[in-house]
Amino acid sequence: MRRLAAAVLALSVVAACSPKETVVTDSFDPASHMFLEEVEGGQALDWVRAQNDRSLKVLQEDARYQGYYDTALKIATSKERIPYGSIRNGFVYNFWQDESHERGLWRRTTVAQYGSAAPVWETLLDVDALAKAEGANWVYKGVSCLPPAYSDCIVELSDGGKDAARQREFDLGTKSFVAGFDIPEAKTSAEWQDKDTLLIATDWGPEGGQATLTDSGYPFVVKRLKRGQKLAEASEVFRGTKENVGAFPLVIEDSSGKRHFGAVQAETFFTSSYFYFPETGGAPVKFPLPPKATPQGVFADTLLVTLEQDWQPEGQGAFKVGDLIGFRWSEFAASGKLPKVELVVRPNERQAIQGVGISKGAVLVNLSDNVVLKVLAYTKAGAAWSSKEIPLPEKGAASVVFSDEDEKTAYLGFEGFLQPDALYQYESDTGALKQIKSLPAWFDASPYQVDQYEATSKDGTKVPYFVVHKKDIALDGSNPTLLYGYGGFQVSETPAYSGTAGKLWLEQGGVYVLANIRGGGEFGPAWHQAGLKTKRQVVYDDFIGVAEDLIARKITSSEKLGAMGGSNGGLLMGVMFTQRPDLFKAIVCQVPLLDMLRYNQLLAGASWMDEYGDPDVPEERAFLEKTSPYHNVKAGVAYPEIYFETSTKDDRVHPGHARKMAKRLEELGKPFFYYENIDGGHSAAANQREAARRAALEYTYLARKLIEGK
Repeated sequence: MRRLAAAVLALSVVAACSPKETVVTDSFDPASHMFLEEVEGGQALDWVRAQNDRSLKVLQEDARYQGYYDTALKIATSKERIPYGSIRNGFVYNFWQDESHERGLWRRTTVAQYGSAAPVWETLLDVDALAKAEGANWVYKGVSCLPPAYSDCIVELSDGGKDAARQREFDLGTKSFVAGFDIPEAKTSAEWQDKDTLLIATDWGPEGGQATLTDSGYPFVVKRLKRGQKLAEASEVFRGTKENVGAFPLVIEDSSGKRHFGAVQAETFFTSSYFYFPETGGAPVKFPLPPKATPQGVFADTLLVTLEQDWQPEGQGAFKVGDLIGFRWSEFAASGKLPKVELVVRPNERQAIQGVGISKGAVLVNLSDNVVLKVLAYTKAGAAWSSKEIPLPEKGAASVVFSDEDEKTAYLGFEGFLQPDALYQYESDTGALKQIKSLPAWFDASPYQVDQYEATSKDGTKVPYFVVHKKDIALDGSNPTLLYGYGGFQVSETPAYSGTAGKLWLEQGGVYVLANIRGGGEFGPAWHQAGLKTKRQVVYDDFIGVAEDLIARKITSSEKLGAMGGSNGGLLMGVMFTQRPDLFKAIVCQVPLLDMLRYNQLLAGASWMDEYGDPDVPEERAFLEKTSPYHNVKAGVAYPEIYFETSTKDDRVHPGHARKMAKRLEELGKPFFYYENIDGGHSAAANQREAARRAALEYTYLARKLIEGK
């Protein structure tokens, strides 16, 4: 009887996940799918709900799902998580979510209490209680407080997790919102100038019949808003253009603690101009920097800047892409001219600066060395810089969790694939270091090991990747393997601990692989820039190269290999699906870009044309036509049963991408799973329960495809 029931269930699964074949041709009319771009359109949501119902019926009725969900939720809501925070005036501030507080608590404790095993926390804002009281779907997005007292704050609250948020003034003394600044929902950027003044970039509404948002949906006009003024009464201090990505207020704090104000004009996603507002008035003064450069802050009267391009200032020496440089801030602020530029850090070919933190006693540089991360403390005596490596654990990812120009205490982190997160307190003036917190081990790491290999891409480039596997793994191609990749926007993929992946994948017999493909920042800006626009095929070739290398090493086989990626990584998944369907048995395609001929017309898409190319430029359009997943699905090709995840509330990557691709597969009778979270924003998870649900669905799907072979 059990065998008969299993056979009936298997037949019902095939029927449920194989949409009826109605179209058998490669040609199709994209206009017929345009209704799916109406984010909350009735016809679109009817289709979404039908797909959700169909897919969830299969995945949630799988015998593994509930156990996976319970485990993921236990990890996500555990009180044993590290309460990461920031220091302000002797207090550590933290945002916390658990099973009892799904939307979360904004809270604080003293620095001394924070280092103890069981800190006593003071609740400042209960977002669950606020949402209930106001009948709103609030998701906490962040807070900004006015120094040095840090009692006047602006709290960002989003409806359902969108990037656009409402900004409301909050009094820390009374722990309540006050009838002060209240900026309506928009993609707002605000900085306190003083207790009664904000510098704001927001949606100001039409001015003279013209919009005040860029083509990418971000503000390009910065204004000064005084307490008691309406938005329409704010005075303009800076203006970019509609064609920019956006313009935003800027604050630079010098070595004395004095704050200087200005604006940043992001002409494209990767090029920006920075401006300083002179205290004496007059026109903003442009920082004398190349377009691809990022100010990091001021230390020892030195404005530190990372370079994303080679640069030779007039009359000075040459600097390289990836360098950390500096020049005297006071001299520039007084004259508006470029002082002598000095080199602070120059990484080698297998290194890259992953972050720069400034504390009161040292500059903390997070350096990747062949994708293993460490932290170095740099100090300056006169004109000379010196450095020392902070003695954190090795062979993982060390990081600067928190540092601030006003604080000597910094928090550093460390984690590895098999090493739970640990938090260290570092005194930048003395160099004292101590571990103060660590995560529990959610799975027994002793049976596993981590190896780092290199694959050879199509053009001969060596591409590193990590493999996490059981020590006694059989090299016979039989191991269920999940390959994760991103490959874009100079985002580095580094070793990270995941209790969820450990419990739901490694302990189920799976192998986990992290690919360090081009497009990322693992080896600095050049590694990223190698895959821009029409050169992007190298990113895809790198991922293919890693997949083929895994198979050649007999770690896995195409029948046991799955891939996962989100956002830009979702585009990567779509390309793998269309270019090499033979390589993968399963693909998890999260909040993806997939229609690359219209991506720049959807939500924030126009801001990414520096990364992907412009569909209106013939050469770039020709490349996008060849690689756009939505346009390259073929009727006669056998594809793996892909799983799409997206969110209705995602106002960064339009849910229409996943919807239209799935609709195209539906028309061709190709099997797929689809789940769209009605809330959640770009993370597709508005709270911990939804995050656990998403993880359980993903790993249930992967187990079905790669462990069971369904």
